Amino acid sequence: MKVTLDNPASAPQPLSPYYSQVARVEQADGSALLFVSGQIAEGATLAEQSRGVFETLDALLRAHGGSLADVVNIRTYLTDISRLGEYGAVRREFLTGTPPTSMTFEVPRLFRPEAQIEVEVVAALPAG
Repeated sequence: MKVTLDNPASAPQPLSPYYSQVARVEQADGSALLFVSGQIAEGATLAEQSRGVFETLDALLRAHGGSLADVVNIRTYLTDISRLGEYGAVRREFLTGTPPTSMTFEVPRLFRPEAQIEVEVVAALPAG
């Protein structure tokens, strides 16, 4: 098993030097698991922030040969759980296949005070 930590140049860079955005875990059969750090995005509304988050997640996955279609687990942190429907509508725009496993949490605040949402994912890439 080989583990690579990465901040792909083709994706938005991390907001802090204290973490890597992607951990790629190579499996013996040539497949890989991608663990993507929580992402936030700029925007005035929850929908704008959600779209930005999924665009960044997609860029990070694509930098490693994957896509949002490869997501098998998603964890969402919202500062207002009553707005879950707004987030869900945007999420369905980006995750169009069979839904991945999922957990959603309400939190009092996130890394940046203006952030309303943070999302992290795990993706499974086939061999090849």
